[in-house]
Amino acid sequence: MAELSPVLKQATPVVAARGEGAHIYDEDGRRYLDFTAGIGVTSTGHCHPRVVAAAQEQVATLIHGQYTTVMHRPLLRLTERLGGVLPAGLDRLFYVNSGSEAVEAALRLARQATGRQNAIVFQGSFHGRTMGAASLTTSGTKIRAGIGPLVPGVVVAPFPYAYRLGMSEEDAVAYALREFDELLITVTSPLDTAAVFIEPVLGEGGYVPAPDAFLQGLRERADAHGFLLVADEVQTGFGRTGTFWGHEPSGIVPDIVITAKGLASGFPLSAIAAPEALMAKAWPGSQGGTYGGNAVSCAAALATLDVIEEEGLVDNAARMGERLRQGLEKVAQASPLIGDVRGRGLMLASEFTSGGRPDAAAALRAQQAAVRHGLLLLTCGPAGNVVRMIPPLVVDGDQVDAALTAWEASVAEASA
Repeated sequence: MAELSPVLKQATPVVAARGEGAHIYDEDGRRYLDFTAGIGVTSTGHCHPRVVAAAQEQVATLIHGQYTTVMHRPLLRLTERLGGVLPAGLDRLFYVNSGSEAVEAALRLARQATGRQNAIVFQGSFHGRTMGAASLTTSGTKIRAGIGPLVPGVVVAPFPYAYRLGMSEEDAVAYALREFDELLITVTSPLDTAAVFIEPVLGEGGYVPAPDAFLQGLRERADAHGFLLVADEVQTGFGRTGTFWGHEPSGIVPDIVITAKGLASGFPLSAIAAPEALMAKAWPGSQGGTYGGNAVSCAAALATLDVIEEEGLVDNAARMGERLRQGLEKVAQASPLIGDVRGRGLMLASEFTSGGRPDAAAALRAQQAAVRHGLLLLTCGPAGNVVRMIPPLVVDGDQVDAALTAWEASVAEASA
């Protein structure tokens, strides 16, 4: 009898039978608040009627039309619609299936467009598990270990993680930019540097927002030295942070945006966006793939955009995120185990510490206790000591309050 790989570890014991909105139901009919959203994927909630209807209609019409062989209308419509939400000037798109594939495509484009080799990433970054994407990932050695040699030319810079550094945000930004400048004169010449890849909020690295001043500093340096600034919006995009894109509050415009996860409400679809002049520098044959731009996924993405706009989900993420943050901070104030609460919009986390050091065991106890209280959560962070909350963007106030009640009880259990 075949079974799943033994290295696949389940975060919860739940066997999901169905999902609806912010809830998952197991095979016994027990209901759970799903504050994992498939790791930020089910942006419009489980089985949103508009998304379901769009996918069902498309399945009966055309399931797949390989888009370098034939073109199909859902892809053309999606490209046009994305033009209305992408940063100004990023008017050319290339579609693939996953965040990792999109990261690989962005790295390939950056190298080909600039004629340079090196890429700068940041401590705690997560960009994927395929070889190129894993080479850019520093959120934990488990992604990189045992598969070397990795893709060369990757340089790691400090991230302004103020809590870990024991600094104010302003001092952390100043420190990280100084160290970035030091790398440019000691490790990777600007003339060898193709791009800087950054998540507007570290994902697997612990849900640490990149301060606006830091993103602005990177934009200034990219402009001064002629390398590209790549915003990995795989997890932060499509309203997750309370703005449509996670980088928006900084006022910068990246050279390349990578999007996936919430783009199609659970259907596999990802993309990179860049200006026409930049995308045209990709070498012939360097972009392609069998399943990229799948018709059903594109139909789901179009419905996702409709729902986000018509139901005001970006604003809802901001409002519900603030409500959730305030509740998390109250729980943290009452618990000596939680040292920091942070994030943006509906991308929030609590960091567990003990004696000034990461306490992964306490984080896991709280996460597992939450399951017993009907709340599904995930851990993250290099040390595994951060519990994150990523509810769907449709979450309402009553559901946020119910989650906070369950979380308060779970933290109390973890502290006992």
